[in-house]
Amino acid sequence: MKFHQVLDGTTLHEAVTGWVAAFERAARGGDPAALRPLFSEDSHWRDLLAFTWHIETTSGVDAIVDAFARTLPATRPHDFRIAPGREAPRVVTRAGVETIEAIIAFGTAIGTCSGVLRLVPCTDTPHSLRAWVLLTALDDIRGHEQRIGKHRPRGEEYSGGFGSENWLDDRSKAAAYEDHDPAVLVVGGSQSGLGIAACLGVLGVDTLVIDRHERIGDAWRKRYHNLVLHNEVYVNHLPYMQLPPSWPVYIPKDKLANWFESYADTMELNYWTGTELVRGCYDEAAGRWEIELRRSGAPDRTLQPRHVVFATGVSAIPIRPDLAGLEDFAGEVMHSGDYQNGRAWAGKPAIVLGTGNSGHDVAHDLHACGADVTLVQRNSTLIVSLRQAQVVYDMYHEGASLEDCDLIATASPYPVLVQGYKLAAAATKEADKELLQGLQARGFKLDYGPPDDTGYQMKYLRRGGGYYFNVGCSDLIVAGKIKLRHFDEIDRFVAGGALLRDGSVLEADLLVTATGYANQQEVVRLYMGDRMADRIGPVWGFGEDGEQRNMWRRTPQPGLWFTAGGLPHVRIYSKYLAMQIKACEEALITLQRPADGDVGTAAPAGRARARAGTR
Repeated sequence: MKFHQVLDGTTLHEAVTGWVAAFERAARGGDPAALRPLFSEDSHWRDLLAFTWHIETTSGVDAIVDAFARTLPATRPHDFRIAPGREAPRVVTRAGVETIEAIIAFGTAIGTCSGVLRLVPCTDTPHSLRAWVLLTALDDIRGHEQRIGKHRPRGEEYSGGFGSENWLDDRSKAAAYEDHDPAVLVVGGSQSGLGIAACLGVLGVDTLVIDRHERIGDAWRKRYHNLVLHNEVYVNHLPYMQLPPSWPVYIPKDKLANWFESYADTMELNYWTGTELVRGCYDEAAGRWEIELRRSGAPDRTLQPRHVVFATGVSAIPIRPDLAGLEDFAGEVMHSGDYQNGRAWAGKPAIVLGTGNSGHDVAHDLHACGADVTLVQRNSTLIVSLRQAQVVYDMYHEGASLEDCDLIATASPYPVLVQGYKLAAAATKEADKELLQGLQARGFKLDYGPPDDTGYQMKYLRRGGGYYFNVGCSDLIVAGKIKLRHFDEIDRFVAGGALLRDGSVLEADLLVTATGYANQQEVVRLYMGDRMADRIGPVWGFGEDGEQRNMWRRTPQPGLWFTAGGLPHVRIYSKYLAMQIKACEEALITLQRPADGDVGTAAPAGRARARAGTR
């Protein structure tokens, strides 16, 4: 059924306005059952704090109606409308479905909100449209708005204040924490830590970032010499500051690292370099942490923040495999995270274990430096050409603003995400067919995102790796210039290399283990013990609710939060994590994570802050 037949002369604007008006009538009337005719049977509602103070997805019309029945009395939504000044309603195709897509705005008892509405024709009612996808997202907490735009600081306290402390004096004092502790301690100072600190800062939440490196940006600066981002610049902005329009499409690591340093300064982030977390424990009665820190060139400190955010990402603790006979190997062994360049290995044999992005890049660099490289594959790997890898971000080239694109990107609940990625992966596989056939001919074990062939992006969201964007290494494998072996061919390591099961020795002077990193749950285990790690459970990957486990939302441990992901994830989700922490600070919600199906513990905006220990 075509939309011009369904609309029958009605404009897209009128169609969307009619739907949101009907939704508001049902909401204001306190009659959730009246919402049923507005949603298709297979509809999905994803909420980012606006109704539930949680990040959650509800699927199926019955479940959606039940969820609204629980949330409407407390949230009191009102003033639903097409969002003024934003992308106009349009007909688009999302996950293979032709739909009318509109950005909407509304208010609740808590604050101002926006969302995305996708309407599809109703098959059993002529000229009728129903919601297939609804996203609702909290933009600002009323009375605690982000200090940007019209809410920005005026700076009048520094105008004419001669003889008193100036802005730099105040900044230096704030960052030193000599007479107070931060409300929030962020552990890890790369993109995830910077993003959440910036979002907390504009909400007026006192936040300190710590990082073990000597300089902001070193987490990228110290990686291998020729590292370049594989995602295009258009999606790699941080919160509140877009990258300069003159920047290259693919950003070199050192350029990005320097930008992070500038970002921290511009956003006035309190940041301690050369600082490591030693251990931490939580005082349930006091509602605060006791965190021991070791500082390079400064006295060690024990801080008592109310919140700890782990921003160590999905690349925190290197996995160093226990390989048979490795103690007998006479060559050098290093993890890919420690690899810099291959110049020292020119003319020498090298083995790279692992065929994800890092494994391929290390093998490529070693080959370029003149090493004799063998890439050892442990598991099947998803290979995608660099151009095809960008297809999932094509929406960012449709003409909408970055803000609108980010909102639209979040409006893909898990079932829709799976559906869309399946289609994208199939198209990518066809486009890369010649390359993939060449790899298979060399014995390379391919996959396309098991178990459902959903491509590299879903593989990243599920497990954090297992794929490679081909920037040339795959071509070298196809051409036989980088040799390929499989891990099950190796019996054990010996002094001269890897002893193969056929009795021959694969010679090596260098072994690079590109074997990935441990889950953030193991970071908690390392610094806060088994009991807390087991209480938290796995971090990252999709849970049964179709959302990332323990990510950007309250966890089973009050006051402990996680953030991770690439730059797009940081930009989009840091805001929602920051607003939850702000809401806890203002006693609008408790630190306790809502149970499944619970709508949280929202309280009216403007309530006085509770004392620590009473949340």
